[in-house]
Amino acid sequence: MLRITGLRISIKEDPTKLIILILRKLRIRNDELLGYKIFKQSIDARKSEMIYFIYTVDVEIKNESVALRRVKDKDIAISPVMDYAYVRCGLEKMTHRPVIIGSGPAGLFAGLILAEMGYRPLLLERGADVDVRVEKVNKFWNKGELDPDCNVQFGEGGAGTFSDGKLTTNIRDQRCRKVLEEMVLAGAPEEVIYHYKPHVGTDNLKTVVKNIREKVKRSGGEVRFNSKVTDIIINSNQVKRFVINHQESLETDVLLVAPGHSARDTFEMLHSKGVQIEPKPFSIGVRIEHPQKLVDQSQYKTFAGHARLGPADYKLAYHATNGRSAYTFCMCPGGVVVPASSEENCVVTNGMSFYARSGQNANSALLVGVNPGDFESSHPLAGVEFQRRWERKAFALGGGGHSAPAQLVGDFLSGMPSSELGSISPSYQRGVRLTDLNECLPGYVIETMREAIPEMDKKLRGFALPDAVMTGVETRSSSPVKIIRDQNYEASIGGLFPVGEGAGYAGGIISAAVDGIRVAEAIASRYHPI
Repeated sequence: MLRITGLRISIKEDPTKLIILILRKLRIRNDELLGYKIFKQSIDARKSEMIYFIYTVDVEIKNESVALRRVKDKDIAISPVMDYAYVRCGLEKMTHRPVIIGSGPAGLFAGLILAEMGYRPLLLERGADVDVRVEKVNKFWNKGELDPDCNVQFGEGGAGTFSDGKLTTNIRDQRCRKVLEEMVLAGAPEEVIYHYKPHVGTDNLKTVVKNIREKVKRSGGEVRFNSKVTDIIINSNQVKRFVINHQESLETDVLLVAPGHSARDTFEMLHSKGVQIEPKPFSIGVRIEHPQKLVDQSQYKTFAGHARLGPADYKLAYHATNGRSAYTFCMCPGGVVVPASSEENCVVTNGMSFYARSGQNANSALLVGVNPGDFESSHPLAGVEFQRRWERKAFALGGGGHSAPAQLVGDFLSGMPSSELGSISPSYQRGVRLTDLNECLPGYVIETMREAIPEMDKKLRGFALPDAVMTGVETRSSSPVKIIRDQNYEASIGGLFPVGEGAGYAGGIISAAVDGIRVAEAIASRYHPI
């Protein structure tokens, strides 16, 4: 096939013009075109008077070689091979099947690859399957009854299941294509493969993770829910056994740990076993909500609300005079701010949206980076305690019951506590208590955000809207720890393989899934299936 880049269609033109552009670019007749598929679609909205869709397409035609000789164009080339290539199995004997802790993107895709290659992995998830998990999460959101092992952070699919399901990533790895293709096969919209900012939505993610789990099982793997690994038995610096729910003990010589960024008890257990862990930087802040129409108008101008565009998003950053940076993260167009606690007496916020993104509000995390020097301790788990401290302050400030503290942007910038809402109704389901966020965030975070918001408003008009609502606190931007591993992906304990975002090696659904694939490949390259 041939790959053509840079095909442009304005928002006012019919999308079927793409075929005309292909024919014109290759100088061929319609009967010579056998087919095409979109490889990438992006939007150019830099000019207020017009918006363009930019396409890269893979095209199949008659007499490809003749066309290439006839047309000399830098935008036309042979399409690269994108098929996923499985590694060659190693020779080292594996006495027991590999075991994976955690069914988030990293654990799920590590399990998929190992299952497809004949290793019959056992995948253990502390929480419930996605259907039961939805019931438990809704019970928490509606009644405040939290299950510490099955919630927004824990359960089938990991923390990403209750999110916007964004599939953007900064990594350049061909394995990304494998992840996207598997997700489409499992029920994700086909456009996620080529859209410049693909998202699945929480409603679709529930189906996707369930279908990937079933594929793991069909390929020879086993998946067990409500199965928390509570102990690991180590002998001569090598994993020998593990314990499930303080009761069942099983043997293994290969243990993949993909616990997610909130598995604090797992981090503590690993540290007690002598696994080398170090604190790492992450970010904390709030969720900020604006009217979605405001964001649409700021980004798309006169084309705001156009059916082909959908709700607009944004990504902002600012480097403050105190040396710290503020940035927006995990922006959810037409979404809601959700309670995301995994421990009692703590308030944690996150953002979520369904595939349609049809809500009235837009929300995004507004975060400031923190580093181990801010944690007031050199302990490997000091970042965990740092998170916990501010989550507890937010719980107390919110008045209990997992209500969250909130403040209007206008009051925040003026240094005044809020006393009444303006034109925006906050979407946080457990309810908000208007207050002063200065009481549940470090002073340098408040200072940085206070300086950043007016500057961000210069890039996105309306970002400093006085009635915009800031809801605290968001502390789970990424893992507070890194579980050290070597070039073979193995930890300081033999047979233990840290994986994904919770282990400190990824930042989002795609990068976590890719890390899971990489570790699965390393294990397959070393060991032979039983």
